[in-house]
Amino acid sequence: MRKTIISRESREEPRGGTKWLDLGNIASVEISSEDPAQPIDAALKPVGAPGWRAAGPGPQMIRILFDQPQRLSRIYLLINEEQLSRTQEFVLRWSPDGKSFREIVRQQFTFSPPGTTVEQEEFTMELAGVTVLELEIMPDISGSAARASLGRLLLA
Repeated sequence: MRKTIISRESREEPRGGTKWLDLGNIASVEISSEDPAQPIDAALKPVGAPGWRAAGPGPQMIRILFDQPQRLSRIYLLINEEQLSRTQEFVLRWSPDGKSFREIVRQQFTFSPPGTTVEQEEFTMELAGVTVLELEIMPDISGSAARASLGRLLLA
């Protein structure tokens, strides 16, 4: 059996070797809200600041609008919650035309600090002609005042 002990920092980074898209140069972003201390820009880079956080509670939307249609083969998501126990749901969708959307995945995850505080997902697919990628986050399906957050959203 091969075994590696990882630190908290290495656990939060996506697998190396992947050439992630530089979203700052090929897309614009629409967001439903943003905490000024944790802007969306921080969540769209492979390393750096702690990511995005919503300005207030409730469902949130993040849309990536590509300048030119893109081919996507990987989506990496990292979400942290170290304070509140909650069950979050997110939905990833894509559109070839900005009008009709197709669901990639809908998933729920239960955070239970101090034990379960990190949701890390990597989805592999073959999508061609993507003009919009949409991430909808319901921070707590029970309707509490939890705020949505996103540590990383990377695309390849």
